[in-house]
Amino acid sequence: MNFDDYCQQKAAPEGSATYYALHRAPASRQALLTALYALYRELEETVKETSDPTIGRTKHAWWQNEIGRLDSGEPTHPVTKALQAHGGGSIDTTQLMALVEGFGMDLDQARYLDWPGLRRYLDQVGGVFASVIADKAPWAAPLGSALMLAERVQEIGNDARHGRIYIPIDELQRFNVTAADIINRKYNDAFSELMRFQIDRARRALDDALAAIPTADRKAHRVLLAQAALSRARLDEIEREGFQVLHQSISLTPIRKLWISWRAR
Repeated sequence: MNFDDYCQQKAAPEGSATYYALHRAPASRQALLTALYALYRELEETVKETSDPTIGRTKHAWWQNEIGRLDSGEPTHPVTKALQAHGGGSIDTTQLMALVEGFGMDLDQARYLDWPGLRRYLDQVGGVFASVIADKAPWAAPLGSALMLAERVQEIGNDARHGRIYIPIDELQRFNVTAADIINRKYNDAFSELMRFQIDRARRALDDALAAIPTADRKAHRVLLAQAALSRARLDEIEREGFQVLHQSISLTPIRKLWISWRAR
């Protein structure tokens, strides 16, 4: 398997939301963007799917070193080889290192006391990543943060199975929902109200971020626009399904993903 095939499988397997979003990218940038999304998934898996903290930190340190090797022109991983091949010397490894450091926050904490604390995490991961994708456009970071917020709301059950809850502790307390309720998949009116609050905030964040994108930038950055449209549609689907996200991952059908991403403007 060559590095492009590896990145495609890692970032955007056929039928996934990212698969359809990436098809909205200009042909000249698809390979590079696929490699960047593959890097995102590699880093995410490194810190979230490793149960032993020591192993997680070792893997995280390896990626720090690998970004250094990319900067010196000697990458060893299929993803960083793809970035070198398709970046044309334009890869900002300082931003990539900032993304690695952002994911490192997951090694230090699995819960957040309040919204400002969670927002800092969203900014340092989602915001930085979108800035990389959109070549540091000033509107990109808020959209990236909003996309990551929506993803964490959508994946609350899966995250809990990996020992992480991305809902601030003070909000759990306000809605009378405990971490144990989420881990044990306890559905009740209190959980529904909590989820409605989380989804409404994620929708507002997406809408506000999209409204800030200049018309002149929209054609060149249709990947992020498609991601936002798909994310918003998935939030709507979760609400229609009664917020049943603790035991399953509620998704969209492939034909809906294709239609929504194609219509994204």
